[in-house]
Amino acid sequence: MYTVKVLKETYQKLLSHFDKQHWWPARTPFEVVIGAILTQNTNWSNVEKAINNLKTEGLLTPEKLYRCELSHLANLIKPSGYFNIKAKRVKSFINWLFENYDGKLESLFDKEITALREELLSVRGIGHETADSIILYAAKKPSFVVDAYTYRIMFRHQLIAEDTTYDELKALFEDSLEPDTKLFNEYHALLVKVGKTYCKKKNPLCSQCPLNSLPHSV
Repeated sequence: MYTVKVLKETYQKLLSHFDKQHWWPARTPFEVVIGAILTQNTNWSNVEKAINNLKTEGLLTPEKLYRCELSHLANLIKPSGYFNIKAKRVKSFINWLFENYDGKLESLFDKEITALREELLSVRGIGHETADSIILYAAKKPSFVVDAYTYRIMFRHQLIAEDTTYDELKALFEDSLEPDTKLFNEYHALLVKVGKTYCKKKNPLCSQCPLNSLPHSV
């Protein structure tokens, strides 16, 4: 019960301090999917540049990317870093989508969360965080997204052990909160915001952080 109380208190403190984050910034579910793949190991500003390149070329649809040459795709997404690897991952997902769902995200997203997550994780290049981001932000289903900020904040506030796994941390949130898509969306975005602003990897600004009244180990 202590953890449930702290997690709810954490959310309220962050929401009060930062207000709503309006995340994920995308016009379509497919744009979210591509952004989730491209944002691996880079910051969002670089992903935006890559996404804008795809938009300028009119390629931000499953059909257009399916026909797009791998080399051309890699060139367009250069700003996102590791562009050759990421181009293959995008292509891998698109090809899988056409082979299994005739290129239709709606058919994929009709699946219930557990089955949808298992299918996404079976696609080469899609890990746990990317899969959960797609489920939460594109499919709009309540699957909590865990990232480095989530782990850092929870560990520093003594809510998890150092060797806590991704799925264990994900379960901590999902077992403590109502399975609400909007809540999971906002909570994850707020954790990212406080992580970037105060709970930095080096030289964290604990005295200024809205969570400074919670127990912590830093």
